[in-house]
Amino acid sequence: MPTAAPILALPPPAPAITIAPVMHRVLLLEDDPVTRDRLAGIVAAAPGLELAAALADVRSALAWLAAHEPPRVLLADLHLPDGSGVDVIRRLRQVAPASEAMVISVFGDEAHVVGAIEAGATGYLLKDAGAAEIAQAVHRLIAGESPISSAIARHLLRRYQTPAAAPAAAPMTSPLTGREREVLQLIAKGLSYQHIAQALQMSPHTVTTHIKQIYRKLEVHSRGEAVFEAMQLGLLPPAPP
Repeated sequence: MPTAAPILALPPPAPAITIAPVMHRVLLLEDDPVTRDRLAGIVAAAPGLELAAALADVRSALAWLAAHEPPRVLLADLHLPDGSGVDVIRRLRQVAPASEAMVISVFGDEAHVVGAIEAGATGYLLKDAGAAEIAQAVHRLIAGESPISSAIARHLLRRYQTPAAAPAAAPMTSPLTGREREVLQLIAKGLSYQHIAQALQMSPHTVTTHIKQIYRKLEVHSRGEAVFEAMQLGLLPPAPP
């Protein structure tokens, strides 16, 4: 009678190998509490990003850099209570050349943009950019790109274009009414629509109507772009460097 072939025992399956996703640490520098909480929430919720710290002034940021491993990305406002975010960007580039720095500010005039880039910033967003745009910009920065708000890019392109025979520019008159300029000045200060209505003693509906007219006349789509474009046209005083 033939002998049955022995049954070979199969080895147990190898345990699954779990590869933890790479987390990029982000240091946030913003003095306005509401904006800081908003940006911190965007970073914390974005896949692949980890909020290292959210700080409010230059001194705290410099002390943090001296005591911790440098972040992969620095998100920095420029106008801070005790100085400029440019100083923190410059320090980061000194201690961690491989780290990236992106300005996120309401001011996008040429002096601020060029100063930040010269200090080592590789990205520049207007502060009212949407959550998805900000998260994507951080990832693009890490990937080696240099994200910049379209309004700023458009201005810089115009600034460095040199037409062959440009006619002499006529004196520019404001496209905005006096009331619209008052509303715009309060927008630039960061006031909400409700607070603008209270300050100018008008209804919120009237404020909204003025803002729609401002956007239409300046050909913009957001508060940040409106402030930026108005500064380029001389409708608002330039921010201090």
